Amino acid sequence: MKKQPGTIARIVKRVLLYVLLVCITGVTIYPIVQIFGISLRPANELYSTSLRIIPENASFDAYRQVLFEKDFFTWLRNSAIVALAVSILGVSLASTAGYAFSRFRFRGKKAGMITVLLTQMFPATMLLLPLYVLMKKLGLIDTLLGIIIAYTATALPFCIWTMKGYYDTIPRDLEEAAVIDGTTHFGAFLRITLPLSAPALVITALFSFMAGWSEFIVARVIINSQGLYTLPLGLESLSSTFQTEWANYAAGSIIVCIPVVVLFLMLSRFLISGLTLGGVKG
Repeated sequence: MKKQPGTIARIVKRVLLYVLLVCITGVTIYPIVQIFGISLRPANELYSTSLRIIPENASFDAYRQVLFEKDFFTWLRNSAIVALAVSILGVSLASTAGYAFSRFRFRGKKAGMITVLLTQMFPATMLLLPLYVLMKKLGLIDTLLGIIIAYTATALPFCIWTMKGYYDTIPRDLEEAAVIDGTTHFGAFLRITLPLSAPALVITALFSFMAGWSEFIVARVIINSQGLYTLPLGLESLSSTFQTEWANYAAGSIIVCIPVVVLFLMLSRFLISGLTLGGVKG
């Protein structure tokens, strides 16, 4: 039985798609694999230009040095405090602000949304000077609270737009039905709208967490004490003018990525859109 031309074309398209996806995956994963290979290099091969993934005389000594001979756990503690605080503040403020922009009509609503969007046009480097002056006046230089506030402020505009856009897809009829049943508007928000917004909340939490976990430039300006170094600042301290501990640097980079990957895998099941489809039946 001969295959139809349309069937052959679909098979060819699918094969080409798989080949493209494999190529993209390889390009994405290769730098990470290469960094892992560098972390395994012994001391006498740190400056080798070889592209071998597993070097000769591979060793996990760099991981031991980073974990037990450096202040890695201090950096980890500071980053965890900052990232968790930014996540909680980001989700709390974005979920309520996005709901207000989505559901209520008030003077200056459009201008407020445009202003929030315009703040995304300015890179963090342009805000360093005014941010430093502001933190200096507030007495927040060289404090974790200072970078928590700075990270929350920079992550909040994107988070507000994300939450506002998702709230717009949730039918108002669900909240109105809850109000008719006797709950308040705030109760309807907590019991109906917020649970249905789980995918957007997860995205907001992940984005806020990443802002507090991996940011370097703002932390470099605000934090001076080594005891308050976050992971990016701690890894940066492994390099100096005359020598860079490349194996330790690579090992630290791999370790830093692990919590983010684990968190994403744990929350990935919530990243599903369309939870409200069929919520209201005509």
